[in-house]
Amino acid sequence: MKENKPTFGSRFKSWVKETVLLLRSIPSPVVALFVISVIAMNLLANKTLVQNDIIAIDGGILISWLSFLCMDVVTKHFGPKASTKLSIFACVVNLLMCLIFYLVSLFPNPSPDTDYSAFNMIFGGTWFILLSSTVAFLASAVINNFTNYAIGKAFRKNPDGKLAFVTRSFFSTFLGQFFDNLIFAVLCFMVFAPIFWDGFRWTFLQCVTCSVLGAALELVMEVIFSPFGYMVCRLWKREHVGQNYFDYLEEKELV
Repeated sequence: MKENKPTFGSRFKSWVKETVLLLRSIPSPVVALFVISVIAMNLLANKTLVQNDIIAIDGGILISWLSFLCMDVVTKHFGPKASTKLSIFACVVNLLMCLIFYLVSLFPNPSPDTDYSAFNMIFGGTWFILLSSTVAFLASAVINNFTNYAIGKAFRKNPDGKLAFVTRSFFSTFLGQFFDNLIFAVLCFMVFAPIFWDGFRWTFLQCVTCSVLGAALELVMEVIFSPFGYMVCRLWKREHVGQNYFDYLEEKELV
């Protein structure tokens, strides 16, 4: 007798159940901080902080380290696929918030004495900044999460030790941040900005140097806060955080 292969519908239901269980299992403070950091990155990316012939840095650099620290913690405990799912969830929430911001910016001023042009310009957003940041973040999340996991597999003797955590976090963060910055800068400031911002653009050299410098600065923040991330991972392991999620994954493997 042939075994009945799972249908698309059954696989989709299983995926939904697994995802819902995952989001319930990840402690809410981490989910909240992660989602807030993704939304903040999108808003802060509207402003260039530093720009000269070699270097250009946008405001997103001040908060993006938090997103990657959260991903590193989730990847260590739940795995790279789980962390990528959380990244997709954060992007969906960010897109929803951008839609709400945009709708609010469309409302007319209540009186001629009020001027919300600055508010509307910032919170109304720019579609190509949103597109560039979303593509860049999703790509960098996949790179960060699976690089983190792959490096962690090399520490067979003590995979839960501090050396293993900082090594996988530092390397994956730098690589992920570099591609996040590079993809965003190229798309936003080389492809779209020259068309829609009256010729304003970054050079490719600026994009690369921005990406390297940004990744280095964000790595410094990762180094500063990685002890906290390591303590969170140890706490989650000690308290068996997400055990229902892991039990469900084991049941799926046995079916």
